Amino acid sequence: MCGRFTLRAPASVVAEQFSVFAMPPFTPRFNIAPTQPASVVRMAPERELVALRWGLIPGWAKDPAIGPRLINARAETAAEKPAFRAAFRRRRCLVVADGFYEWQRRGKAKQPYFIHLRDDRPFAFAGLWESWERPERGLLETCTILTTEPNALVAPLHDRMPVILPPDAYDTWLDPTNEDVGQLATLLRAYPAEEMAAYPVGSYVNSPTHDGAECIEPVATLWSGGEGTANGRG
Repeated sequence: MCGRFTLRAPASVVAEQFSVFAMPPFTPRFNIAPTQPASVVRMAPERELVALRWGLIPGWAKDPAIGPRLINARAETAAEKPAFRAAFRRRRCLVVADGFYEWQRRGKAKQPYFIHLRDDRPFAFAGLWESWERPERGLLETCTILTTEPNALVAPLHDRMPVILPPDAYDTWLDPTNEDVGQLATLLRAYPAEEMAAYPVGSYVNSPTHDGAECIEPVATLWSGGEGTANGRG
């Protein structure tokens, strides 16, 4: 799954990499958590970057409390699940990030790890977005992150990982006229482990109220990863 992530890159870097020119207010984030705003690129009709609440609320939902339970969608079944299938066909997006966390269970304890690309550049999770009508308060726009089977780097930490799309897949994924579920499904695979790195971090990140550089500070611990892993900060 993906339960926390980061976006520390400057707005200028994000704008250039994702070909967006109108940027909302932008500050570095070290611990983006469910129900908090996430930076999302979507077509409207050109590419735009907007802040959407993380935790998808389907348009038909009676209660917004469903959102925190829908922060992730399984790539293998999202096109058929009632909560996600409409968005999968017409409201796909890129959730912009430059790292994410997973927690490795060690007995009764869990060790957090920070996972990122080796060159530490921003990247895009495959996402879906929806609009929900709030009584007397207007529309609430929300998003979810698709997950898949883990690569060799993430597998020792968790049995799922977020789908990271390569840049050459952005146009296909964002195209709202493309309803070819089979073609879209081919994009939803694990990112190459050899292009990623991971290292253990301290318990400071465990609290969603903590959002500073201390979240990604490495700590000394025994790495138990497999092929494609990296000790230290990669």
